[in-house]
Amino acid sequence: MTLDLNARLKIERLGARGEGVAKTPHGLVFVPYALTGESVLAEVDGERGKLVEVLAASPDRIAPVCPLYGECGGCAVQTLRAETYLAWKRDLLVDALRAARLETDVRPCVDAHGAGRRRAVFHARVDARGRATSGFMRARAHEIIAIESCPLFAPGLLRAPATAQAIAQTLADLGKPLDIAATATGAGLDIDIRGAGKLEFDLTQKLIALAATYDLARLSNHGVALIERRQPVLELGRATITPPAGGFLQATEQGERALADLVGAEIGSEKRVADLFAGVGTFALRLAERAEVHAVEQDQAALTSLSKAARGASGLKRITTEARDLFKRPLLRAELANFDAVVFDPPRAGAEAQARELAASDVPLVIGVSCNAQTFSRDARILVDGGYALEHATPVDQFRFSAHVEIVGVFCRAARKKAKKGLLSR
Repeated sequence: MTLDLNARLKIERLGARGEGVAKTPHGLVFVPYALTGESVLAEVDGERGKLVEVLAASPDRIAPVCPLYGECGGCAVQTLRAETYLAWKRDLLVDALRAARLETDVRPCVDAHGAGRRRAVFHARVDARGRATSGFMRARAHEIIAIESCPLFAPGLLRAPATAQAIAQTLADLGKPLDIAATATGAGLDIDIRGAGKLEFDLTQKLIALAATYDLARLSNHGVALIERRQPVLELGRATITPPAGGFLQATEQGERALADLVGAEIGSEKRVADLFAGVGTFALRLAERAEVHAVEQDQAALTSLSKAARGASGLKRITTEARDLFKRPLLRAELANFDAVVFDPPRAGAEAQARELAASDVPLVIGVSCNAQTFSRDARILVDGGYALEHATPVDQFRFSAHVEIVGVFCRAARKKAKKGLLSR
């Protein structure tokens, strides 16, 4: 298809990336920021469309909450009213399951934005004059758009943009592209710089001084603390953890709680649970209130934080840890036989190797948590082909206005379903 500057399109649906999808004689065209049912004028180049004008607006269209919407690439769908937006998030999971030939009870999407994002990564670049710009990627471009504030941030993250800009300018002479990861904790901002490489003494001292100026809890370079003025802490159930610098956490506090509550609600009288891809213990530390937990994770620093938090908490059952790359060395069928239930929460790539071992096992209950509907559905297909029933799945929205959705799926062996039905009939 050649460039068409005045194409009139009818948007039939929202795609998996939040773009309006129109059918044309030449194929599908994807138009960012257009909504289902709208008639739009767009510049079309191949399958890509640039929204020029909304000729007939959807009744679901509302005003965006951010003046940078359409420029900043952080948000995909900000002009869709809440009920329709959450239904679209649910449909992302329904469509992915359907593509994997799976049907189940997909429950309503849980709004887990809460107070807002507690984590953000700012990108920083330096221009020819030595001036640094820190912010997010511009929509559909490799350019940085400066961010002074974001309406999606939790209160604890509000000072992060100015802090990231100060760090970027302090390191401007390096001439390197940087990522500056900020996390809001109970003790203040926890900042980790990535991409700077080893720092000379003078630069390190400047950054330490900057940490005092901006009242940071901790400032690190590639996961190594330059200064820890206060121990950054987070509450996970009864436990208090200090996460490793730059380590993974759920994006919102409410999202973490929602996922943990959904997982915990499925763990009944099970006495021995495996938490795979356990991270710092989002699930393990809460599940240990009722069961013994074996937490498996590749990142030793995360396991160290988990173990320390478990030792400092009261009323928890035993938690054991194992550092292991589950992509290369998944828990085998014989090892899985030790557990009444397994929880797995892999990165976006999913857990194909581990799903195959689970499918060959006799574990009565498996709970899959995922941030990617496609890889979740692939792994779910493996489990179902191995004899599990996907009883239900719940989408969770903690990345508001994005095309990302979290998922909690419950898989049961027939024997457990039969036993559970027997208990309920008594």
